[in-house]
Amino acid sequence: MNTLTRRRFMQWMGSGALTAISTRAALAQTGSGGKSGKHIVVVGGGFGGATCAKYLRRYDSTLEVTLIEKKPEFITCPASNWVLGGLRGMDKITHSYDKLQSRYGIKVVHDKVTAVDPAARKITLKDGAPIEYDRLVMSPGIDFQWNAIEGYDKAVSETIPHAYKAGPQTVLLRKQLEAMKDGGTVIISAPGNPFRCPPGPYERASMIAYYLKQHKPKSKVIILDTKDKFSKQGLFMEGWEKLYPGMIEWVAGSEGGKVEGVDVKGMTLVTQSGLVKHKGDVINIIPPQKAGWIAQESGLTNDQGWCPVNQKTFESTLHKDVYVIGDSSIAGAMPKSGHSANNQGKMCAAAIVTSLYDLPLPEPSHVNTCYSLLSDDYGITVAAVYHLKDDTIAGVEGAGGVSPSDAPAMTRKREAVYAGGWYDSITADSFG
Repeated sequence: MNTLTRRRFMQWMGSGALTAISTRAALAQTGSGGKSGKHIVVVGGGFGGATCAKYLRRYDSTLEVTLIEKKPEFITCPASNWVLGGLRGMDKITHSYDKLQSRYGIKVVHDKVTAVDPAARKITLKDGAPIEYDRLVMSPGIDFQWNAIEGYDKAVSETIPHAYKAGPQTVLLRKQLEAMKDGGTVIISAPGNPFRCPPGPYERASMIAYYLKQHKPKSKVIILDTKDKFSKQGLFMEGWEKLYPGMIEWVAGSEGGKVEGVDVKGMTLVTQSGLVKHKGDVINIIPPQKAGWIAQESGLTNDQGWCPVNQKTFESTLHKDVYVIGDSSIAGAMPKSGHSANNQGKMCAAAIVTSLYDLPLPEPSHVNTCYSLLSDDYGITVAAVYHLKDDTIAGVEGAGGVSPSDAPAMTRKREAVYAGGWYDSITADSFG
């Protein structure tokens, strides 16, 4: 078999994804014919898993790809804050898997994976059915460190929502905001790093304030933060002062912002070793996070609860032929975002296909863009480019950046428009 040159493979990949030239045709030029006949199983149908499944079939149409996702539709965390602000309905952030099946020939199974056996190369579904694989991709998203905040567990989240897995929790928080009296207080408890973003606590505070300003203008939003700083902090605070003066208060961890406990009946959060209590009419607790449950059960996580991977290929460093992408993985400087997961899904798919044919994998290049809306016509963004440095994904010095401070209103309005365009583009790329 001839060897693909790195230059040619990069030409086929375009910006992290193969273009209209299929890998099957490309591999045929090398003499392999592109007929692997291998079975790749992808667990988790979010931005990472759906994208990876799609691009596996784009890179090599002879692959049998099975995507396993327990939910019949995917509701995105990106833009879920916009639902809280009233800018979108739940239907606008809900996506089916129909196009992945009809256009790309991916077998989609709606079931729960209960066990993974890396040695036998098989997984087990809730109904007990085993599925064998040649390569396994895990994209299980996040789970929560329940009880990290005293008194807060999964059962309590049905009363005091986290709304950090979009769906019923998003609807619950929205209904609580609608039911709150004018002059009420909304408290958001923000976790320490690392955490999934978007939806992002600070965009959430902005969207809630946007809704309150229109319907309950005497109300207030308080962010009790575990951290002393956060992404785009200066831009958020500048926007809050312009749009919602006196309505949003942020309390840093070192100034008493770290929430240690919750009194559910009293709707009170406790900080500073119980010395300070914050009473809210609506409380949103975003717990500290870890890799999704099945990653924990499968022995793919480290002591911190996240999945170490080869950051070039995303293959697990703990189990051979198992790849972990998206929020669960330790991906160097890349944030735990939908955009990151989408990028990782493409690179992981390329790594799997090239490994099946013993072809060279180019050095990875990733990008992440994170838009945040502070109102319907006020957007800000941060963008970064990443490369592999000393086997770790690191930011490219001088690439990317954030929105300018003190920008004119038209600039903020454009970025709000771009945010909507970004969302529509990335969901189309991931799910169809």
